[in-house]
Amino acid sequence: MTKINVADTAGRQLWLMKSEPDVYSYDDLVAEGEGTWDGVRNHLAARNLRTMQVGDLAFFYHSNIGKEIVGVATISEGGITDPTDPEGKWAAVKVKPVAKVRNPVTLKTIKATEALADMDLLRLSRLSVSSVRPEEWALLLDMAGGTI
Repeated sequence: MTKINVADTAGRQLWLMKSEPDVYSYDDLVAEGEGTWDGVRNHLAARNLRTMQVGDLAFFYHSNIGKEIVGVATISEGGITDPTDPEGKWAAVKVKPVAKVRNPVTLKTIKATEALADMDLLRLSRLSVSSVRPEEWALLLDMAGGTI
């Protein structure tokens, strides 16, 4: 089991990346070993992708089906142009799996947790790539079972 704790986040930016599991799931990322996070066509989400750096951590969130945090990934390559964009104006990153969470954290649970009320996931619910504050990360990691 991979161990990640709050100390592992020092000097890293923290993110939440949404994907529909019937399109691209955490298990798909694990099977690939490294995936390209592309196809994002929202300006704020694209700006977040452009901000990401190698070593940043991201919760992998299954949207639409499940609606829950299911794993942690790391940014393995930043600053790339989205290969699905023929005009070359949208951003992408490469990600690698770190570990599945022990206890998936559902959207329902996140909404019911007062300390997470200001989380981008809730405030900007349609945003597919959002930042996570360190205190949110620590709480979510604890909710996911602490060590993953």
